[in-house]
Amino acid sequence: MNKQILLRKRPMGMPEQDTWELVETEIPQPKNGEVLVQTHYISLDPAMRGWLNEVKSYIEPVAIDDVMRAGTIGKVIKSNNHPTLKEGDVLSGWGGVQQYFCTNGEGQFKVDTNLAPMTKYIGALGMPGMTAYFGILEVGKIKEGETVLMSGAAGAVGSVAGQIAKIKGCKVVGIAGGPEKCKYVIEHLGFDDCIDYKNESVYKRLKETCPKGIDVYFDNVGGEILDIALARLRRHARVVICGAISQYNSNQIQGPKNYLSLLVNRASMTGMVVFDYAKRYKEAGMQMGMWMMEGKLKTEEDVYEGIENFYETFTRLFTGEKRGKLVLKVV
Repeated sequence: MNKQILLRKRPMGMPEQDTWELVETEIPQPKNGEVLVQTHYISLDPAMRGWLNEVKSYIEPVAIDDVMRAGTIGKVIKSNNHPTLKEGDVLSGWGGVQQYFCTNGEGQFKVDTNLAPMTKYIGALGMPGMTAYFGILEVGKIKEGETVLMSGAAGAVGSVAGQIAKIKGCKVVGIAGGPEKCKYVIEHLGFDDCIDYKNESVYKRLKETCPKGIDVYFDNVGGEILDIALARLRRHARVVICGAISQYNSNQIQGPKNYLSLLVNRASMTGMVVFDYAKRYKEAGMQMGMWMMEGKLKTEEDVYEGIENFYETFTRLFTGEKRGKLVLKVV
C-alpha cells in the first residue's frame, strides 16, 4: 500500500495534527511514458506553511484533499516506456508527502548518489542550498570585506548562505536560538560571531558585533529581528527577504516599522524566490559541491523516520528543535 499525507483543512495559526490525514491507497501504476518512484526522503521546509493558506503567493496553494506538497528524493522502481528514465535512477523533485508516486519526469532531476548521499540533494544541493547561493550572491550582492548579518543562522538556508559569505571574504554574524546553536554556528560553521536571540538583547549585541553597521542582512525570520536589523543598516545596504518564519503562524503579520532606514541609507530590500534561478541550479550545485569537497562548506541534515511522524517532524520547523536541514526518512 501507498501511505500519503493529505491536506484536510486550512489552519489558522499553527497547524494542528488534524490539518492533515494519513491515508493508505494502492500503489499507483505508471502510464505509458511514466515511471513509478519510491520515495526515500522528504524535505521539510518553512515554505510549506505558506502553501497551506488559501491566498496564492509565489506558488499555488495545496488544494484541500490533495497530497501535501514537498520536495523529495527517491528511486525509480518501474518504467513504462519512458524515453530517458529507467529502473534504478534516483530522482529529486516534487513528489509530495507519500511513499510512491508516478511521474513523466517533469519537475524531477536525475542525480548521482555516487557524488553525494541522497539527503544532500534535498539540502545543500537542493532547494535550500540554491536559495542560499542565489540569495546571498545575486540578491545580496556581497563584496569582500562587507559585514553580513544572517538570521536563522543554524537553519538549512542560513547556515549555507553564511558560509558562502565567509568564503567570499565577508565578516558574518549569525542570529540563532540558544547557546548550543550559537556555539555550532561559530565553531562548526565558522561564523565570526552569533547572537542568541532567546537569551540576549539582539539590539545590544548587534551594536557590539557590528559596530559600523550591516552591509547585507539576509532575513529568514521577519518580525522584530527584521526591525532591529533595519535600524543598523549602512549606506547602500541590501536586505534579502528570504523568509519570515516568525510570522507564518500569525493571524496578523508584523510589518517593518523601521523601513525609513532604507531611505536614509539609500538601501534596498528585495524579496527572493529560488524558482527564479531554476535554469542556473546546475551551476550552483557544481560550485557548492566543489566547496564541500574542499571542506569549505559544511552541511548537516537532521533526519527523522516514518511518514506516520510527519506532523511531529513538521512542527520542529517552528519550535527550533532541529539543526541544519530537516528531513523525513520514508524508506
